[in-house]
Amino acid sequence: MTVRKVALLTAGGFAPCLSSAVGGLIERYTEIAPDVEIIAYKHGYQGLLSGDYITVTPEIRAKAGVLHRFGGSPVGNSRVKLTNAKDLVKRGLVKEGENPLQVAAERLTADGVDVLHTIGGDDTNTTAADLAAFLAENDYALTVVGLPKTIDNDVIPIKQSLGAWTAAEEGAGFARNIIGEHNSGSRMLIVHEVMGRHCGWLTAATALEYRKWLDTQEFLPEIGLSKEAWDVHAVYLPEAEFDLEVEAARLREIMDRVGNVTIFLSEGAGMDTIVAQLEASGQEVGRDPFGHVKLDTINPGAWFAKQFAERLGAEKVMVQKSGYYSRAAAANAEDLRLIKSMTDYAVECALRAESGCIGHDEEQGNRLRAIEFSRLKGGKAFDITTDWFTGLLEQIGQPEPKAAAAH
Repeated sequence: MTVRKVALLTAGGFAPCLSSAVGGLIERYTEIAPDVEIIAYKHGYQGLLSGDYITVTPEIRAKAGVLHRFGGSPVGNSRVKLTNAKDLVKRGLVKEGENPLQVAAERLTADGVDVLHTIGGDDTNTTAADLAAFLAENDYALTVVGLPKTIDNDVIPIKQSLGAWTAAEEGAGFARNIIGEHNSGSRMLIVHEVMGRHCGWLTAATALEYRKWLDTQEFLPEIGLSKEAWDVHAVYLPEAEFDLEVEAARLREIMDRVGNVTIFLSEGAGMDTIVAQLEASGQEVGRDPFGHVKLDTINPGAWFAKQFAERLGAEKVMVQKSGYYSRAAAANAEDLRLIKSMTDYAVECALRAESGCIGHDEEQGNRLRAIEFSRLKGGKAFDITTDWFTGLLEQIGQPEPKAAAAH
């Protein structure tokens, strides 16, 4: 198949890779296939359904490198599921009785698109999988090549998702300032809530990055500048069970001795328990078009803070969330290298009409390849037995947890 025109879109929540991935795709096409036209649908699948796009001009191509310096997405995101017709009708993106997949396919055909690049997380790429399957079944000649974006780093079977390393580094930087609040009052409890609905990788990696910084600092305990006060005292993940009363007793001893306690909490930790409590009390728990619980409506950080504050005798409590600070950051050097390798390979696959999501395939020797969309799943669990995590827990004096029941 001769590729004459490609389209790209970014979708789902932000991650520190979207702007750079857009720039990388434009740069690579300009380098090896400069005659290929490029358009970018605005606000993800929303723009695809409505035919709203930006044409990548020679001026944009010449300055595409600028995009590597920024976070967010220059072309905009949205949460749109092409198989949720009811939601799309409500939002005015399709008409009653229309098949959104067919509307998308016909729009791509009308726009003369040969290749669609989707840049997003598991929801974006499972939606791409639905679209790719529909196109194949209905003989639409189109290649779909995805790039994996999620700060949760939880897409099966992809070893490392774009943006996750940066999010951990940014979350650690955020933590430096909020932990600096530890003596703004006596007996201070700080809960740093980190994004991660089902997967605790980001919380664990953020704690690790923070402690790497902590280990490089000089302290002056004689005047109260204590490393133990600045430390992380507990890390709670969705994959790990813990006994609230046992942990409260451990942290109470730290509070009594040090004067403050800091907890790093994955937003998905204890989610099932909190949702069950809310629904049992008659409260309705909001969900998005993909059926996910809207975590801002259940506020896990505040729930955990309340449980621990009572047991620790905390006099002041602060809950801070680093997610929005981290996810719109510009990619760091580590992620930029990964983005470069993946965008280059995505263009190669596109030009040879090979569909799939680009990533290092954990089930095929961590080889970089176009992974079949049908094999993609979200919610990959973080391995709590991994050496760097168990080492982290040992350093902060937290017992190794038992694996939580599957959720």
